[in-house]
Amino acid sequence: MPDIGSMIYETKTALVLRADLAGWQLANVAAFLTGGLAGSHPALIGEPYRDSAGRFYSALVREPVFVYGASLEELRRTHQRALDRALRPAIYIEPMFRTNNDVDNRAAVEAEPADALDFVGVGVHGPRKVVDKVVHKLRFLT
Repeated sequence: MPDIGSMIYETKTALVLRADLAGWQLANVAAFLTGGLAGSHPALIGEPYRDSAGRFYSALVREPVFVYGASLEELRRTHQRALDRALRPAIYIEPMFRTNNDVDNRAAVEAEPADALDFVGVGVHGPRKVVDKVVHKLRFLT
């Protein structure tokens, strides 16, 4: 069993999801945001898993992902805090629910006014203390 002290990471990963989403939307947005963060931060991915029969499984995100619930206003504040701290957030906006591919997702983001994005999710990864400031006063999603 690993020492609990060895499980404290210098970095933190947080997803902030609009609290009024349907269950399938929460799961979908969380998956997209986590994938986006893993793509931008390769060190976020751990090592592949292997079972006792020697079969290999895909690697997972190596550290806990903290999931917060928020209103649109809180999502916009979180997004701005991330940008102010030079983090590169992963984002998901409402119009992306009406698309079915990556090209159309990017077009949906580009078509919206940058200062009025209709966020349903924002993901951040970075130094623990920086991410703590980005998500300050948010509550875990219940």
